[in-house]
Amino acid sequence: MKLDMTEPVKLTLDGKQRTFDLNDPNLPDWIEDNTMSSGGYPYTDKLDRDDYEDQLEKLQEELVKLQFWQQKTGTRIIMVFEGRDAAGKGGTIKAMTQNMNPRHARVVALPKPSDRERGEWYFQRYVRHFPTSGEAVLFDRSWYNRAGVEPVMGFCSPEQHKTFLTEVPDFESMIVREGIHLFKFWLNVGREMQLKRFHDRRHDPLKVWKLSPIDLKALKKWDEYTNARDLMLTRTHTNHAPWTIIRSNDKRRARLNAIRHVLSALDYEAKKEKNIGEIDPVVLGEGPAFLRAGSE
Repeated sequence: MKLDMTEPVKLTLDGKQRTFDLNDPNLPDWIEDNTMSSGGYPYTDKLDRDDYEDQLEKLQEELVKLQFWQQKTGTRIIMVFEGRDAAGKGGTIKAMTQNMNPRHARVVALPKPSDRERGEWYFQRYVRHFPTSGEAVLFDRSWYNRAGVEPVMGFCSPEQHKTFLTEVPDFESMIVREGIHLFKFWLNVGREMQLKRFHDRRHDPLKVWKLSPIDLKALKKWDEYTNARDLMLTRTHTNHAPWTIIRSNDKRRARLNAIRHVLSALDYEAKKEKNIGEIDPVVLGEGPAFLRAGSE
């Protein structure tokens, strides 16, 4: 696959000028040596694969119970997954839905809006996909595009961005008052880890499709995305719709803790706390304060 990126990118990390060539098959040492610790990640190694798979199987058993309870009670659930490119959103969603009935658990990943959708109320295209009775809908990116990629990339006006941040707390209050359980996840990835994941995608013929032109442009806009993220979290972290922050340099720990958070929050039938286990407080927390507790 030919990518529209022929020149190395100049980056500044920790006050040092770095050059990153995505097309070079050799990953630079300054990335390799700092991937896991980047962004203030609290662990030095990934969770053991066998341990991860054992825990995941138990959690997925609980998700099946949760889904039966939803169908019996008509409970509706929305999960919003946001984060930088390569933060692990898709893998977390896959881990959640892998053994759930796809008739009652839908993943929504919308393309760019059509001409018609651009003329509608901004939230309208998302509301069309909201859950019916007994259904869970997982948004792989959501209405929060207007708080991140759109203002950073110039896809919306400053006024539209400002209006969104003003309106979204009321919009989400309506969702919650309707009786829908709303979970909002921000998966936070360190800069060196993001660069490594981009590099892995570029040189893996089975994953290269994941690398988009927007991803490539984002390489130079780390600080802009950071500022947009911080403003978004500050303005839209509310009591009725809080942000759950997951440090996701280790995708395995991120997936397990995301599932635990959902299962812990809902009182479904035959719930087995032993299967759910404990949420890791240094991996998962709530709101901007948890994010600031890291060193990013």
